[in-house]
Amino acid sequence: MIYDLIKKNRSYRRYYQNMAMTEEQLEYLVELARLSPSTANLQPLKFILSWTPEKNSLIFPCLTWANYLKDWEGPGEGEKPSGYITILGDKDIMENFDCNHGIAAQSILLGAVELDFGGCIIASINRDKLRTALKIPDKYAILLVIALGVPKELVVVNEVKDGNIKYWRDEKDIHHVPKRSLSEIILDL
Repeated sequence: MIYDLIKKNRSYRRYYQNMAMTEEQLEYLVELARLSPSTANLQPLKFILSWTPEKNSLIFPCLTWANYLKDWEGPGEGEKPSGYITILGDKDIMENFDCNHGIAAQSILLGAVELDFGGCIIASINRDKLRTALKIPDKYAILLVIALGVPKELVVVNEVKDGNIKYWRDEKDIHHVPKRSLSEIILDL
């Protein structure tokens, strides 16, 4: 059921790095994005796939992980993603990419969950560094990087308390994600 896929689809930030992803798996995930809705059906998105340790090592240092966890600099060796999909916007097709990359990213992540992987949408990117590392031409806007792999952490959803929406880790290293209640987000207008 879609409910189960969405509930299982969390932002995972630690992975079993040695459990490789394949080019075919990443292509399948991009196929899901390709079939997703697009503004005026312009289809401006392009994708860069990475599944090799060499290419992954070029992408990883361009990313910032978990801004709310001030004492954590990101996954350590052995816990880094085993794959990435970088989402680009082709500026020759359109200048404003609206919500196209968000729709594509959600399709990719739901597909990843279906394949027993997990992922994290990352927008905190050193774009100049990534552009140089991957030799991305200027005609492409760097929109998002999706980190992927077999999750190596437990992420649980909690109700927001006292208005605090910041995620956190407990003493057992379980990652907690507060979500607003349904009654708070549905307006009776």
